[in-house]
This record gives sequence, structure tokens and C-alpha cells, in this order.
Amino acid sequence: MARTEHGDDLPAKERILRAAEDLFAESGFDATPTSRIAERAGVPKGLVHYYFRRKADLLTALIKRLPDEQIDAARVVVPGDIAESLRRLVSELDARLARSRMLSHLLWREADTHRAVRDALHDRFQQLVRQVRTVIIAAGEGDLAVADVDSAAGLLALAVSYRHSVARHAGDDPPDLMERELNFVADALMARPAPG
Repeated sequence: MARTEHGDDLPAKERILRAAEDLFAESGFDATPTSRIAERAGVPKGLVHYYFRRKADLLTALIKRLPDEQIDAARVVVPGDIAESLRRLVSELDARLARSRMLSHLLWREADTHRAVRDALHDRFQQLVRQVRTVIIAAGEGDLAVADVDSAAGLLALAVSYRHSVARHAGDDPPDLMERELNFVADALMARPAPG
């Protein structure tokens, strides 16, 4: 059996998942046969099918490996400072993306052809909108119009999602924290007080 790139000390199931993640990101899901996954993982092909009956089950398992993007608002909120609160939120989200850049690349690429991936990314987007909304409300200390908060949360979530979808093309440059956009959103929200 060939020596694996993922270390022989890892359990076979973990080696299979890591090999699948690498190969799907390199070649795409449809162009990667399970025999290549088994070879890269250093396991018999039958073991891949033992753990994952269908190749699509590998993709589903990889979706579950995405890091949790739920961030405790108390960690990022600066009361009265929406821009700084959003900056801290985006920074936390970027740090989590950095730990799963290859997996993120894979999932964004496969979203067009695999409904389970598309649904998972949609759910993550909705979670992001809720998080942004929570941070804005907490930082704004209740002085904001709900419709404005909802619009700002949706727009900022779109911007962050877009950045994360193309992060694989950014190279090793540190991510732009969207300073202008964050300041614009914060200024716009603070310029329109909640109706009395």
C-alpha cells in the first residue's frame, strides 16, 4: 500500500475525507474517481465505499466539516460603535475561512451542480445575515430602524459571502476587511435614527 500524504497515524475514515477534499478541490467532484481517493488515502477502494456508500456521501460529509461560523456577538460588539463591531465580526469570519480555504473553494465550485452543497451554502448565508443583524442591533443600542438594519445586514452578508467565494484567488495576501464598506454601512445606519 502506498504511503499517504495524510499520515498513516490517522484513522482510515479521516484519511479518506482529507484525500477527497484535496482531490475534489484539485480536479472537481465529477472528475475524481473513488479509486484515486482510495489511492491518495492509502486504503483499499472497498473501504471508501464501506464508509461512504455513494461518492455524493463524501461531499455531504465534507459540508459538515466546514467550521462553525456562529460567532458570539458579545465577543465582537462595541456598544455605540457599529463600524468597529462589524470590523471585528468580519475579522472573526475571515479567520475561520482561513482554516478551511480549500474546503470553501471546493464547496463554492460544486454549488452549481450539487443541490446539497447549494442548500448548505444558502443556510450558511442566512446564518450570516442573522449574525450581522444581531451585531448591528447590539452595537446600535436600539436606536436603529428595523428596515434599515435588515437591509444593511443583507448587503453586508452578501459582500462577505462574495469575498469568501473568491478568497481562493486572493493568494496569500491578508484579506481586505472592507473598511470603506463597513464605515459606509455604519455611517448610513447612524445617519437615520429610528422613527419616533
